[in-house]
Amino acid sequence: MAEENHTIKNEFILTGFTDYPELKTFLFVMFFAIYLITMVGNLGLLIMISKERRLHTPMYLFLGSLALVDSCCACVITPKMLENFFSENRMVSLYECMAQFYFLCTVETADCFLLAAMAYDRYVAICSPLQYHTRMSKKLCIHMAVGAFIAGNLHCMIHVGLLFRLTFCGSNHIKHFYCDILPLYRLSCVDPYVNELVQFVFSGSIQVFTIGSVLISYLYILSTIFKMKSKEGRVKAFSTCASHLVSVSLFYGSLFFMYIRPNLLEEGDKDIPAAILFTIVVPLLNPFIYSLRNKEVISVLRKILKIKS
Repeated sequence: MAEENHTIKNEFILTGFTDYPELKTFLFVMFFAIYLITMVGNLGLLIMISKERRLHTPMYLFLGSLALVDSCCACVITPKMLENFFSENRMVSLYECMAQFYFLCTVETADCFLLAAMAYDRYVAICSPLQYHTRMSKKLCIHMAVGAFIAGNLHCMIHVGLLFRLTFCGSNHIKHFYCDILPLYRLSCVDPYVNELVQFVFSGSIQVFTIGSVLISYLYILSTIFKMKSKEGRVKAFSTCASHLVSVSLFYGSLFFMYIRPNLLEEGDKDIPAAILFTIVVPLLNPFIYSLRNKEVISVLRKILKIKS
C-alpha cells in the first residue's frame, strides 16, 4: 500500500474555476467573448502598426510588441481553459504542463521589460524631445524589443529546468485554470525550497528592475510636466502617459501579488483572482487603453474604415 500511495504522478487534473454545472455555460460564453475581443483588438492593432508607415516609430514598435505578447498570452491560456469547461477528461501531462508554464512565463517576462522600455521611451520623448530621434534610434528599439523576448526565454528556462528536480506522488489535482509553477510546488513530494528561492530571486529581481525603471522614468516625466508653462502642453504630455500608467499598475500589481507575496505555498486559493487579472483582463484592456487615448491610432482607424466604406 505504501508503494501504491507513493506512485509517481506524470499527469494532472486542472480543476478550473468551478464544479457547478449551472455556471459553466455562462463562464464559457463570457471567457470565449473575452478571448475573441482580445485577439481582434491586439492582432488588429499589430496589423495596423505594421501596415501604416506613420506608425513606424519607437513608441508604436513597443506597442506592437506588447500587442504580440498579449495575443500569445491569450493563446497559451484561454483555449485549454475553454476546452476544460465541458471536458470530462481534464488531464494534462507533466510535459504539457511545463510547456504551458514556459510559454506563459516567457511572454509575461517579456511584458515586464517591454513596459519598462515604453516608460523609457516616454521619458526621452518628454524630457529630452530634441534628442529623441538620436537616443531612440530604430536599431536601439529593435534591440530592446528582441532583448525583452530573449530575457523572457532565458528566465523561464531556468524555472522549467528546476522543475525536473521535483517528483509528484500525492494528489494530482491542480487547483487552477492553467498549469502554473506554484500549484506544482504545492503538489511536489520533494521540498521545493531551492525552486522557491530561485524563483523569488529571479522574479523579484526582474520586477524590481523593471518597476524601478518605470518609476524613475515617470518621476522625471512628472517633474518635467509640472515645469511646463503651457497648460495645454501639460495636459497633452500627461495624456500620453496616463494610459501607460494604468496598464502598468494593473499588470505589475497582480503579478507582484501572485509571485512575490509571502506564504505563497499556503495560500493557493488567492492565486486565481490575480491570475485572471494579468492573464485575461490585462491583455483584453491593453489595446483599448492605448488606442482609445491615442489620436494617431484613431486617425489611422478612421482612414481604414473610410477606405473600406
